Amino acid sequence: MPSPKARRAILRIIPFGMLWLVFSMVYTLLERGLLGNLHYYPSTGNTYVFARNIFMIPLLALITGTSIGVLEIFYFSKWFIKKSFTKKILYKSLIYLVIVLLFLVLTFITTANFAITRKDIWSGIWAFFTDYSLLSVLIYIACIIVVTQFYTEVSESIGTAVLANFFLGKYHRPVEEERIFMFLDMRSSTEIAEKLGHVKYFEMLKEYFSDLSEPVIDYGGEIYQYAGDEMIVSWKLKNGLKNNNCIRCFFAMKESINKKADKYKEKFGVLPQFKAGFHYGKVTTGEIGVLKKEIIFTGDVLNTTARIQGLCNQLNVDILISDALIKKMDLDPSFQITSLGETQLRGRGEKIELFAIS
Repeated sequence: MPSPKARRAILRIIPFGMLWLVFSMVYTLLERGLLGNLHYYPSTGNTYVFARNIFMIPLLALITGTSIGVLEIFYFSKWFIKKSFTKKILYKSLIYLVIVLLFLVLTFITTANFAITRKDIWSGIWAFFTDYSLLSVLIYIACIIVVTQFYTEVSESIGTAVLANFFLGKYHRPVEEERIFMFLDMRSSTEIAEKLGHVKYFEMLKEYFSDLSEPVIDYGGEIYQYAGDEMIVSWKLKNGLKNNNCIRCFFAMKESINKKADKYKEKFGVLPQFKAGFHYGKVTTGEIGVLKKEIIFTGDVLNTTARIQGLCNQLNVDILISDALIKKMDLDPSFQITSLGETQLRGRGEKIELFAIS
């Protein structure tokens, strides 16, 4: 089985290939309708064979779209992360232009049965690239690029998993499920904000959340919300318990921040630290909103987790876990579990036993 990180990358790349595949099939069918029984392209005189095109063009489009997906996910998202939306689109469009031209040349070569030594093939390519028909093809492909760019930006903004759930309608009707929640909060955030100023503090928050996100991906978590300097991470119960993903994620986050201590101290003069509370329980998950739709969780487990996290300062620990979650887990000897006794949480009738882990 691929790792959560690899699985996420694959799921992000697949839509690029599928979009190019669908658009290419529509184009091939439209071309058939326009050319009818002709066996050549009127603008260039090149041979036209529908049976060949309906197979080769979608295949090449699938390869091209998948290649663009790989570039987007593994390279462009990192190269252009600090660029404005306009510059990002411009730079990527120039790169796409080169890819599209290569795609068109490859399409000509393959539809000519790879007879690259024939002079008429190259003269046909030249005729196409100097004819107005190139413009129509480029406009059509530009539409594909705009759609894929839109997909990229939307999926980055709301999350790939959330976008997939919207398309699939998974939570169109409320669903009850068991989930683990981690409420993670920065220590001394008010003092840090006063020291750095609002703009510098915001820049630090961007890097801080970025560095915390990689472990969330590695351990199969889903970022539910950012609230100021707080991050809420969620796992379906099975995924969170598997290999103790939820707990390992917390310590991986600690390691990620500590590894970048020099960067934070050099740029901001401070190394941010955090505390977290863990709990699990049933939530109702569903779409909500009219002007702005979101997939949200409702249930007592969220309030309880927030209050558990709020006790970290009082109990002088970085991590607190409810007894309900501890009982569900199978922690190996590398984790040291310490009971901190029963505590009365505000708004709850019964006491809850809390544990610290190191």
